[in-house]
Amino acid sequence: MRRVALCVLALLSGAGTFPTHAQAPALPPHAWLFGAWIGGLYPPPVTLSAEQCLAQPVVIFTRDLAMRAIFTDVTYAQRQIETVRATATGAEFRFVAPVQPAAEGGTLLGSPAAAPVSGFGCETPDVLHVLRQGENQISFPHCADFPYPLIRCPAR
Repeated sequence: MRRVALCVLALLSGAGTFPTHAQAPALPPHAWLFGAWIGGLYPPPVTLSAEQCLAQPVVIFTRDLAMRAIFTDVTYAQRQIETVRATATGAEFRFVAPVQPAAEGGTLLGSPAAAPVSGFGCETPDVLHVLRQGENQISFPHCADFPYPLIRCPAR
C-alpha cells in the first residue's frame, strides 16, 4: 500500500512521464518564416491578394524544408534543413548535402553528368542567410538569384 501511495505521490508531483505544457517542444528558431513568400526574383508587388500570392509563391519555408521556385522548372527545388541558427538580424540555414545518384548513361553528348545542386544563388548552395527587414519582409543577402526583397503572402 505504501508503495502505491509513493507512486501516486510521484505522479502528482510531476516526477512521472506525463509531459506538461512547460515541457512541450519549443518552436524551431525559424518558425517566424513559416509560409509562402513572393518577390526576390523580381521586385515584390505593392498590392497583391492572398489568392494571387499563394498561386505562385517564390519561396516556401516549413519546419524541415526550404523550397524555391526556378524559372526553368515546374516543380519547386527542395532543400532539407540540417540546422537553423537564429541571428540578431534573422536566421542562418545549413542544408543537408544532397545525395547525388550514380549517373546511369550519359547526356546528349555522351558524357555522364550529375544534376546541379540547387541552392539560392548564395556563396554556397548549402547555406542561406536570411535578413529580417520587417514583420513581413525578408531578403537573402549575397544571393545572386534573389536580388530583391521578399514579402510574406497574406493569409486572406
